[in-house]
Amino acid sequence: MISAFPIWILAVDYLLGIIMWTLIGRFGMSLFLNEDSSFFFMKFFVKVTDPLMNWFRPITPAFLVQRLRPLYVAWFIYMIRFYVIPLSLGYGVMGVLSLPLESEISLAIYDLLDLLTTKVD
Repeated sequence: MISAFPIWILAVDYLLGIIMWTLIGRFGMSLFLNEDSSFFFMKFFVKVTDPLMNWFRPITPAFLVQRLRPLYVAWFIYMIRFYVIPLSLGYGVMGVLSLPLESEISLAIYDLLDLLTTKVD
């Protein structure tokens, strides 16, 4: 599957995927910690995603709860990855796990599980 995409589109998708999952991580951490927490993971998530949050501020609804804003921005990035990039390349929407980053991760998990189950037999 990876060879079906140009290398530059893989790089863009991986970058957007990492940003999207970092935003989701920030949202998840914000359920348990304040954004000004001294916990190093939370500091990392806030420091890395704040520029993007500021960039999306004009299109983020003001009524949206502060803790949900990273999830809202992550949704936009998902829409770009799932719809805009494939359509701009002429592929159309390719379905679940068609995103290269998540597809590679799922294949690695499947291979690991297959390896573990064959060792048990």
